[in-house]
Amino acid sequence: MKMNRKSFIKKAAGAMLVAVPAYSILGCSNDDSANGDPNIDPSARDCSENGANAITITSNHGHTLLVSKEDVAAGVEKEYSIQGGSGHDHKVKLTTSHFNSLQSNSQITVESTTGNAHRHDVTVACA
Repeated sequence: MKMNRKSFIKKAAGAMLVAVPAYSILGCSNDDSANGDPNIDPSARDCSENGANAITITSNHGHTLLVSKEDVAAGVEKEYSIQGGSGHDHKVKLTTSHFNSLQSNSQITVESTTGNAHRHDVTVACA
């Protein structure tokens, strides 16, 4: 059976409608790693001296987060991009309350914005 141009275009479009959402879902791994070292002794962490970073990002696929010591000291609500090496971006917002916790060298967990049909929980701790 020969396929004409119209049939080919219909089949290709149908395949794309299935493939793109499947790729987005499969693109989320079970890797919760991030740019921070979750094995650092919590008593050795110091946000005032070293800033903070994400120690875990659920279902991570290249996202990262760094919070400067200057941002920690300022303690003013701020939104961060966590795109890192990922092919798409999410944002996380740290509030004054979050910064108060970081100033006390306590870790926090925030939820990212939703994009590409998913979101991430981001745990931030002092470096």
